[in-house]
Amino acid sequence: MSVDALLRSGGGDPPEDPGTRRRRGLRALVYVLIGVLILVLLAVAGVVLLTNQLGDQVGRYPSVFAGIDPSSRPAGKGGQTFLLVGTDSRSSDPTTGRDATAPDFVFGAQRSDVIMVATVADDGKSASVVSIPRDSWVDVPGYGMNKVNAAYSFGGPPLMIRTIEQLTRVRIDHFAVIDFAGFQQMTDAAGGIDVNVGQTTDFGGITVPAGRQHLNGAQALAYVRQRKELPGGDFDRVRRQQNALRALVSQSLSAGTLSSPTRAYDLVNSVTQHVGVDDSLTNTGLAELVFGLRDLRASNIEFLTVPTTGTGMEGSQSVVYLDRQAGDDLWFAVNNDQVGPWAAARPSERLSDTPR
Repeated sequence: MSVDALLRSGGGDPPEDPGTRRRRGLRALVYVLIGVLILVLLAVAGVVLLTNQLGDQVGRYPSVFAGIDPSSRPAGKGGQTFLLVGTDSRSSDPTTGRDATAPDFVFGAQRSDVIMVATVADDGKSASVVSIPRDSWVDVPGYGMNKVNAAYSFGGPPLMIRTIEQLTRVRIDHFAVIDFAGFQQMTDAAGGIDVNVGQTTDFGGITVPAGRQHLNGAQALAYVRQRKELPGGDFDRVRRQQNALRALVSQSLSAGTLSSPTRAYDLVNSVTQHVGVDDSLTNTGLAELVFGLRDLRASNIEFLTVPTTGTGMEGSQSVVYLDRQAGDDLWFAVNNDQVGPWAAARPSERLSDTPR
């Protein structure tokens, strides 16, 4: 007998009652739900594994808050505040992140060339980045008046954090370091950056013409490293560093990057390989931080330099003198998520579209 005939005849079995059909349909539904649940769990497991894989690439600086008297620290605030430090080992190899092949921090041998206090508002929709010139003449705890970047050489991250908190009265939640070699590779991973170059750059055999330019990693590195030929010296270099960071953030948040899984992964992969953070920022914490920035737009980030009164000499050292009153007003604005209004009232303090 054919299969069709067997089915038509019922094979001799009595017909199913409605209750049996309902139970069979219910079982089928349960199987489908279980299958969907398994797929969801597998997808979640994949995300967790990917998060851990990328998070494990981030170098961790141990005990950066150790030895800091809690009673001496500023009160906490909503949002997150990072102390960002850029080092220039002049090595072509990264000194930060898990793939670092050049020496990392060495006491007495390394100063920070970039110092920025980056604060994200509690709602994650706005942020500010305030640069502190590396030659700023400040009180370094235990060492007296000195250049601010000497704190990193004297005592590493803990002393650097103490110095910045004492200067700003802003509580530092996390600490992050990037070497210039890492900045170059992150720029390439982002597909390059678009910047307005105020003055032609000639550095290390690389020329970057003035005007609107699309820079690859090597060109961007030359752009942020140049100092001596710029009219404002280190002040102009600070603005270039901010300009490059603004362009990198803008490129990272652009639709072209976010809509391309490959480019987005390459960028995140590069960032996690070339950045070091304090060990209190776990992989889960990193993921939560990134998720919390989902509504942040480059246009809502204020880039500023701490107010100064000029330059001078302290012995044989050329230093930068900070405007303490104006600086205190700025740091008060940072603590109260009011940097936008503060900058709006002082447009000349904002990073211009075309810094030199």
